[in-house]
Amino acid sequence: MTTGTITTPVLEHLDAFKKISGEAYVFVDEEVLGQYAQDQTEDLHFLPDVVIKPGNAQEISDILKICNQYKIPVTPRAAGTGLSGGALPHLGGVLLSIERLNKIIDIDERNLQVTTEPGVITEVLQDAVKAKGLFYPPDPSSRGSCMIGGNVAENSGGPKAVKYGVVKDYVLNLEVVLPTGEIIWTGANVLKNSTGYNLTQLMVGSEGTLGIVTKIVLKLIPHPKYDLLMLVPFKSLETAGEAVSAIFRAGFTPSALELVEIEALEIVSKMVDSTAVPITPETEAHLIIEVDGNHMDALMAEMEAIAELLTGYDAGEVYFADDAQQKAELWKLRRRVAEAVKMSGYTIEEDTVVPRAQLPALIRGVKELGKQYHFHAVCYGHAGDGNLHIRINKPGTKNSQSDPEMIQSLRALFQLVQSLGGTISGEHGIGLVQKGYMDIVFDAKQLDIMRQIKKIFDPNNILNAGKIFEA
Repeated sequence: MTTGTITTPVLEHLDAFKKISGEAYVFVDEEVLGQYAQDQTEDLHFLPDVVIKPGNAQEISDILKICNQYKIPVTPRAAGTGLSGGALPHLGGVLLSIERLNKIIDIDERNLQVTTEPGVITEVLQDAVKAKGLFYPPDPSSRGSCMIGGNVAENSGGPKAVKYGVVKDYVLNLEVVLPTGEIIWTGANVLKNSTGYNLTQLMVGSEGTLGIVTKIVLKLIPHPKYDLLMLVPFKSLETAGEAVSAIFRAGFTPSALELVEIEALEIVSKMVDSTAVPITPETEAHLIIEVDGNHMDALMAEMEAIAELLTGYDAGEVYFADDAQQKAELWKLRRRVAEAVKMSGYTIEEDTVVPRAQLPALIRGVKELGKQYHFHAVCYGHAGDGNLHIRINKPGTKNSQSDPEMIQSLRALFQLVQSLGGTISGEHGIGLVQKGYMDIVFDAKQLDIMRQIKKIFDPNNILNAGKIFEA
């Protein structure tokens, strides 16, 4: 199979694909192929041979049966906002987009559940359930453009994961098309289930390697009535990291606790032309702290207590967001940090996670590795989870795959993370760009078990092959 060229197996079945999904939804022209040749991962570009946009599970089943029979690679894709290369068609073949599966099927207010197709934008889903007083908390920074199916594939998190958990904590049941074409449900629409192996949770976070999700049943909770937000500057990036652990040790559980290095804030503030965050020479980082609940007096008392606690960590003057507009401005800055720093040359992003008390050691280690391997890094992320996003700028290096010294430095970074009790991805997944480092956190037996699971689901290795690990 030659990347970017319609090879004989694909060409032979174009008419069959068109019959299944309709000629209007099967594409071979280079302009369309180019639109699906990359996601948000670094500077990587791979042309598929054909793009297909099926409209339902049965169409996906029929397509996969053909691809499985003739061993045609299939790359599933949601919105293409991923950061680990999971949606990159690096083997060519079929790029299968789920964008037409975009309906919210049912919001069950009595049981606090929603059934949705995977192509629904995450924020659209959140807004739809919020209109009924309900809450779906996982909120990745790209929630305005990412799709819920991609979130399930990557087990996405976001700022509110620190209090409410990640996607896996809300998925009750999934309709999945297997690589061999069968359509199954993985569980039941219930809150407790101890019936056999947990296929639902196996699918969540499997990065599109085991099956294609076509319906999702999610648990909901009542939406909190109030939230408060404050911004806290620190003179030291490491001290900001130390303060994170102190907040939890004192008995507080914020609904969000984000850390952003000052350089990242400078970059994003310029991009969106915002002066919402005071940037001073003596500040190295800010913490964004949110609390939410149903009793305003209790929330005010909690925020005041957190602010008082942070005076012991050399924090500067605390800035309280007074209204919804100010809150929205701060969250806009945080959510657009990744986009801004990438545009500024920080094209490589790693998604490390450590026990939160080890966050200062991780930050210190990143800076030391930057000096050793001649790169500059800015840090930000979900500090309350110990989940640090590390954006790297090394002149002349646009991606992590093409520079031997960068590969060496990333291996050193991930070894540091492992030594601190952490792992190499908190929410972005392994995909294409981190699979070469899986041996740092898993031994040969663990990896062999994963490969055997993959083989059971996908005996001909057609679905997102070469992601997470080599075949």
